[in-house]
Amino acid sequence: MSARKSPKKNTANTISSGKIAAPSQTGSSPGGEFERAGQAADFIFSQTSVRPRIALVLGSGLGAFADEFASATKIPYAKIPRFPQSTAIGHAGKLVIGKVGTIPVVAMQGRVHLYEGYSSKEVAFPIRVFARMGVQAVILTNAAGGIKREFVQGRLVVISDHINLQGVNPLIGPNDERFGLRFHDMTSAYDRRFREMTVAEGNRLGIGMHEGVYAGLLGPSYETPAEIRYLRAIGADLVGMSTVPEVIAARHSGIRVLGISCVTNAAAGILDRPLNHLEVLETAARVKGQFIGLLKAVIPRIAEAIA
Repeated sequence: MSARKSPKKNTANTISSGKIAAPSQTGSSPGGEFERAGQAADFIFSQTSVRPRIALVLGSGLGAFADEFASATKIPYAKIPRFPQSTAIGHAGKLVIGKVGTIPVVAMQGRVHLYEGYSSKEVAFPIRVFARMGVQAVILTNAAGGIKREFVQGRLVVISDHINLQGVNPLIGPNDERFGLRFHDMTSAYDRRFREMTVAEGNRLGIGMHEGVYAGLLGPSYETPAEIRYLRAIGADLVGMSTVPEVIAARHSGIRVLGISCVTNAAAGILDRPLNHLEVLETAARVKGQFIGLLKAVIPRIAEAIA
Protein backbone atom coordinates (compact mmCIF):
# COMPACT_ATOMS: atom_id res chain seq x y z
CA MET A 1 0.00 0.00 0.00
CA SER A 2 1.37 3.41 -0.92
CA ALA A 3 1.53 6.18 1.68
CA ARG A 4 -0.95 9.00 1.44
CA LYS A 5 0.70 12.38 1.24
CA SER A 6 -0.53 15.57 2.81
CA PRO A 7 -1.64 18.31 0.40
CA LYS A 8 0.10 20.90 2.55
CA LYS A 9 2.58 23.03 0.61
CA ASN A 10 6.21 22.43 1.66
CA THR A 11 7.82 25.84 2.04
CA ALA A 12 10.55 27.32 4.23
CA ASN A 13 9.40 29.17 7.32
CA THR A 14 9.53 32.95 7.24
CA ILE A 15 10.73 35.38 9.87
CA SER A 16 8.09 36.75 12.17
CA SER A 17 8.22 40.23 13.62
CA GLY A 18 8.38 38.94 17.19
CA LYS A 19 10.01 36.00 18.91
CA ILE A 20 10.36 32.97 16.66
CA ALA A 21 10.08 30.49 19.52
CA ALA A 22 6.64 31.60 20.72
CA PRO A 23 5.12 28.82 22.87
CA SER A 24 2.68 26.49 21.12
CA GLN A 25 -0.09 24.60 22.90
CA THR A 26 -0.80 22.12 20.10
CA GLY A 27 1.10 20.39 17.33
CA SER A 28 4.47 20.39 19.13
CA SER A 29 7.19 18.44 17.37
CA PRO A 30 8.57 15.35 19.10
CA GLY A 31 10.87 16.52 21.86
CA GLY A 32 10.11 20.12 20.90
CA GLU A 33 12.53 20.22 17.95
CA PHE A 34 10.55 22.99 16.26
CA GLU A 35 10.58 25.07 19.45
CA ARG A 36 14.26 24.35 20.17
CA ALA A 37 15.19 25.45 16.65
CA GLY A 38 13.19 28.62 17.23
CA GLN A 39 15.01 29.31 20.48
CA ALA A 40 18.36 28.95 18.74
CA ALA A 41 17.20 31.25 15.92
CA ASP A 42 16.04 33.83 18.48
CA PHE A 43 19.45 33.77 20.14
CA ILE A 44 21.26 34.21 16.82
CA PHE A 45 19.03 37.15 15.87
CA SER A 46 19.71 38.72 19.27
CA GLN A 47 23.40 38.92 18.31
CA THR A 48 23.05 40.62 14.91
CA SER A 49 20.74 42.79 12.84
CA VAL A 50 21.56 40.82 9.66
CA ARG A 51 18.66 38.70 8.38
CA PRO A 52 20.07 36.19 5.87
CA ARG A 53 18.12 34.25 3.26
CA ILE A 54 21.18 32.22 2.15
CA ALA A 55 23.10 29.83 4.42
CA LEU A 56 26.34 27.94 3.89
CA VAL A 57 27.82 24.88 5.57
CA LEU A 58 31.58 24.94 5.08
CA GLY A 59 33.18 21.51 5.35
CA SER A 60 36.64 20.21 6.24
CA GLY A 61 39.26 22.90 5.70
CA LEU A 62 36.82 25.11 3.74
CA GLY A 63 35.77 27.51 6.50
CA ALA A 64 38.08 30.35 5.43
CA PHE A 65 35.39 31.77 3.15
CA ALA A 66 33.42 33.03 6.17
CA ASP A 67 36.44 35.08 7.28
CA GLU A 68 35.80 37.28 4.24
CA PHE A 69 32.28 38.33 5.26
CA ALA A 70 31.70 42.06 5.76
CA SER A 71 30.10 43.32 9.00
CA ALA A 72 30.54 39.84 10.45
CA THR A 73 29.34 38.52 13.78
CA LYS A 74 30.93 35.26 14.95
CA ILE A 75 29.16 33.04 17.45
CA PRO A 76 30.77 29.85 18.82
CA TYR A 77 28.41 26.90 18.50
CA ALA A 78 28.76 26.35 22.26
CA LYS A 79 26.90 29.60 22.94
CA ILE A 80 23.88 28.80 20.74
CA PRO A 81 21.12 26.94 22.61
CA ARG A 82 20.97 23.25 21.69
CA PHE A 83 23.45 23.69 18.82
CA PRO A 84 25.77 20.69 18.31
CA GLN A 85 29.50 21.33 18.67
CA SER A 86 32.14 20.29 16.14
CA THR A 87 34.91 17.95 17.31
CA ALA A 88 36.51 17.06 13.96
CA ILE A 89 39.85 18.58 12.92
CA GLY A 90 39.40 21.33 10.33
CA HIS A 91 35.99 22.42 11.69
CA ALA A 92 36.24 25.67 13.64
CA GLY A 93 32.81 25.39 15.23
CA LYS A 94 31.62 28.97 14.70
CA LEU A 95 28.51 30.47 13.13
CA VAL A 96 29.32 33.58 11.09
CA ILE A 97 26.63 36.07 10.06
CA GLY A 98 27.56 38.88 7.68
CA LYS A 99 27.49 39.97 4.06
CA VAL A 100 29.01 38.85 0.78
CA GLY A 101 28.99 42.17 -1.07
CA THR A 102 25.55 43.46 -0.16
CA ILE A 103 23.97 40.02 0.30
CA PRO A 104 23.26 38.89 3.88
CA VAL A 105 24.43 35.34 4.58
CA VAL A 106 25.00 32.96 7.48
CA ALA A 107 27.71 30.30 7.45
CA MET A 108 28.75 27.39 9.58
CA GLN A 109 32.53 27.16 9.88
CA GLY A 110 32.51 23.41 10.20
CA ARG A 111 29.71 20.92 10.75
CA VAL A 112 29.02 17.91 12.94
CA HIS A 113 28.98 14.32 11.73
CA LEU A 114 27.31 11.05 12.62
CA TYR A 115 30.72 9.53 13.35
CA GLU A 116 31.23 12.03 16.18
CA GLY A 117 28.42 10.26 18.01
CA TYR A 118 25.60 12.64 17.09
CA SER A 119 22.21 11.36 15.98
CA SER A 120 20.94 12.19 12.51
CA LYS A 121 18.47 14.67 14.05
CA GLU A 122 21.33 16.42 15.88
CA VAL A 123 23.40 16.56 12.68
CA ALA A 124 20.43 18.14 10.87
CA PHE A 125 19.50 20.52 13.71
CA PRO A 126 21.43 23.53 12.30
CA ILE A 127 19.37 23.20 9.11
CA ARG A 128 16.23 23.31 11.24
CA VAL A 129 17.54 26.51 12.82
CA PHE A 130 18.17 28.00 9.37
CA ALA A 131 14.57 27.14 8.43
CA ARG A 132 13.29 28.96 11.51
CA MET A 133 15.50 31.93 10.57
CA GLY A 134 13.75 32.19 7.20
CA VAL A 135 16.64 30.84 5.09
CA GLN A 136 15.46 29.90 1.60
CA ALA A 137 18.66 28.45 0.07
CA VAL A 138 21.60 26.57 1.52
CA ILE A 139 25.01 25.85 -0.01
CA LEU A 140 26.44 22.64 1.44
CA THR A 141 30.14 22.04 0.88
CA ASN A 142 32.30 19.09 1.79
CA ALA A 143 35.62 17.37 1.29
CA ALA A 144 35.15 14.15 -0.67
CA GLY A 145 37.07 11.27 -2.11
CA GLY A 146 37.08 11.01 -5.88
CA ILE A 147 35.71 7.72 -7.19
CA LYS A 148 35.34 8.82 -10.82
CA ARG A 149 38.87 8.83 -12.18
CA GLU A 150 38.40 12.23 -13.84
CA PHE A 151 37.69 13.75 -10.42
CA VAL A 152 41.31 14.27 -9.48
CA GLN A 153 42.60 15.83 -6.29
CA GLY A 154 41.67 19.52 -6.07
CA ARG A 155 38.66 19.31 -8.41
CA LEU A 156 35.48 21.17 -7.40
CA VAL A 157 32.38 19.15 -8.29
CA VAL A 158 28.70 20.14 -8.16
CA ILE A 159 26.63 17.42 -6.50
CA SER A 160 23.80 16.29 -8.79
CA ASP A 161 22.33 13.62 -6.49
CA HIS A 162 23.28 11.43 -3.56
CA ILE A 163 23.14 7.82 -2.36
CA ASN A 164 22.39 7.50 1.35
CA LEU A 165 24.42 4.61 2.76
CA GLN A 166 24.62 6.02 6.29
CA GLY A 167 21.82 3.79 7.55
CA VAL A 168 19.87 6.65 9.14
CA ASN A 169 17.53 9.47 8.21
CA PRO A 170 16.85 12.64 10.25
CA LEU A 171 13.11 12.30 9.58
CA ILE A 172 12.71 8.98 11.40
CA GLY A 173 10.08 9.27 14.12
CA PRO A 174 6.91 11.37 14.41
CA ASN A 175 6.65 14.14 11.83
CA ASP A 176 6.01 17.81 12.60
CA GLU A 177 4.25 19.32 9.59
CA ARG A 178 5.34 22.79 10.65
CA PHE A 179 8.68 21.72 9.18
CA GLY A 180 7.36 19.74 6.23
CA LEU A 181 5.47 16.77 4.85
CA ARG A 182 5.69 13.26 6.28
CA PHE A 183 6.68 11.87 2.85
CA HIS A 184 8.50 14.57 0.94
CA ASP A 185 9.89 14.26 -2.56
CA MET A 186 13.65 13.95 -3.16
CA THR A 187 13.57 13.78 -6.95
CA SER A 188 15.25 17.18 -7.24
CA ALA A 189 17.09 17.25 -3.92
CA TYR A 190 19.88 19.33 -5.48
CA ASP A 191 18.32 22.32 -7.21
CA ARG A 192 18.77 22.08 -10.99
CA ARG A 193 18.87 25.85 -11.51
CA PHE A 194 21.50 26.29 -8.80
CA ARG A 195 23.57 23.51 -10.34
CA GLU A 196 23.43 25.06 -13.81
CA MET A 197 24.41 28.47 -12.41
CA THR A 198 27.37 27.01 -10.55
CA VAL A 199 28.71 25.02 -13.50
CA ALA A 200 28.37 28.11 -15.71
CA GLU A 201 30.13 30.38 -13.21
CA GLY A 202 32.87 27.83 -12.59
CA ASN A 203 33.54 27.46 -16.30
CA ARG A 204 33.53 31.25 -16.71
CA LEU A 205 36.20 31.42 -14.00
CA GLY A 206 38.26 28.74 -15.75
CA ILE A 207 37.73 26.17 -13.01
CA GLY A 208 36.27 23.47 -15.26
CA MET A 209 33.21 22.34 -13.33
CA HIS A 210 31.54 18.95 -13.52
CA GLU A 211 28.62 17.27 -11.77
CA GLY A 212 28.63 14.00 -9.86
CA VAL A 213 26.72 11.69 -7.52
CA TYR A 214 27.81 11.75 -3.86
CA ALA A 215 27.72 8.61 -1.72
CA GLY A 216 27.27 9.36 1.97
CA LEU A 217 28.81 6.78 4.32
CA LEU A 218 28.95 6.68 8.11
CA GLY A 219 32.72 6.82 8.73
CA PRO A 220 35.02 7.63 10.44
CA SER A 221 37.17 4.95 8.81
CA TYR A 222 37.92 5.49 5.16
CA GLU A 223 36.46 3.04 2.67
CA THR A 224 38.19 -0.14 1.55
CA PRO A 225 39.14 -0.58 -2.12
CA ALA A 226 36.38 -3.22 -2.41
CA GLU A 227 33.82 -0.74 -1.07
CA ILE A 228 34.97 1.83 -3.62
CA ARG A 229 34.53 -0.70 -6.43
CA TYR A 230 31.00 -1.32 -5.14
CA LEU A 231 30.23 2.41 -4.95
CA ARG A 232 31.44 2.91 -8.51
CA ALA A 233 29.24 0.02 -9.67
CA ILE A 234 26.11 1.57 -8.14
CA GLY A 235 26.73 4.98 -9.72
CA ALA A 236 28.68 7.01 -7.16
CA ASP A 237 31.32 9.50 -8.35
CA LEU A 238 32.26 10.91 -4.93
CA VAL A 239 32.29 9.59 -1.38
CA GLY A 240 32.18 11.29 2.00
CA MET A 241 30.85 11.18 5.55
CA SER A 242 28.50 14.16 5.70
CA THR A 243 25.95 16.27 3.80
CA VAL A 244 23.15 13.71 3.30
CA PRO A 245 21.22 14.35 6.57
CA GLU A 246 21.47 18.10 5.96
CA VAL A 247 20.07 17.79 2.44
CA ILE A 248 17.16 15.66 3.63
CA ALA A 249 16.28 18.13 6.40
CA ALA A 250 16.66 21.13 4.09
CA ARG A 251 14.32 19.71 1.46
CA HIS A 252 11.86 18.63 4.16
CA SER A 253 11.80 22.28 5.28
CA GLY A 254 11.42 23.63 1.74
CA ILE A 255 14.97 25.03 1.55
CA ARG A 256 16.59 24.83 -1.89
CA VAL A 257 20.00 23.10 -1.95
CA LEU A 258 23.30 23.52 -3.78
CA GLY A 259 26.00 20.97 -2.98
CA ILE A 260 29.68 21.39 -3.85
CA SER A 261 32.38 18.79 -3.14
CA CYS A 262 36.08 19.52 -3.07
CA VAL A 263 37.87 16.35 -4.13
CA THR A 264 40.62 16.25 -1.53
CA ASN A 265 41.90 12.75 -2.25
CA ALA A 266 41.50 9.85 -4.63
CA ALA A 267 39.26 7.17 -3.10
CA ALA A 268 40.85 4.04 -1.66
CA GLY A 269 42.50 1.75 -4.18
CA ILE A 270 42.69 4.27 -7.01
CA LEU A 271 46.22 5.30 -6.08
CA ASP A 272 48.69 2.95 -4.43
CA ARG A 273 48.99 4.86 -1.16
CA PRO A 274 47.13 5.11 2.15
CA LEU A 275 44.59 7.86 2.92
CA ASN A 276 44.98 10.40 5.71
CA HIS A 277 43.09 13.46 6.94
CA LEU A 278 46.13 15.75 6.70
CA GLU A 279 46.01 15.34 2.92
CA VAL A 280 42.35 16.40 3.00
CA LEU A 281 43.16 19.63 4.83
CA GLU A 282 46.20 20.39 2.66
CA THR A 283 44.19 20.01 -0.55
CA ALA A 284 41.36 22.18 0.77
CA ALA A 285 43.89 24.90 1.61
CA ARG A 286 45.42 24.65 -1.87
CA VAL A 287 42.11 25.23 -3.68
CA LYS A 288 40.90 27.91 -1.25
CA GLY A 289 41.24 30.70 -3.83
CA GLN A 290 39.19 28.87 -6.47
CA PHE A 291 36.60 27.84 -3.91
CA ILE A 292 36.13 31.37 -2.56
CA GLY A 293 36.01 32.81 -6.07
CA LEU A 294 33.31 30.34 -7.08
CA LEU A 295 31.16 31.08 -4.03
CA LYS A 296 31.48 34.83 -4.55
CA ALA A 297 30.26 34.38 -8.13
CA VAL A 298 27.41 32.01 -7.28
CA ILE A 299 25.89 33.70 -4.22
CA PRO A 300 24.59 36.79 -6.09
CA ARG A 301 22.94 34.53 -8.66
CA ILE A 302 21.27 32.46 -5.95
CA ALA A 303 20.10 35.67 -4.28
CA GLU A 304 18.45 36.70 -7.56
CA ALA A 305 16.86 33.27 -7.95
CA ILE A 306 15.17 33.34 -4.53
CA ALA A 307 14.20 37.03 -4.62
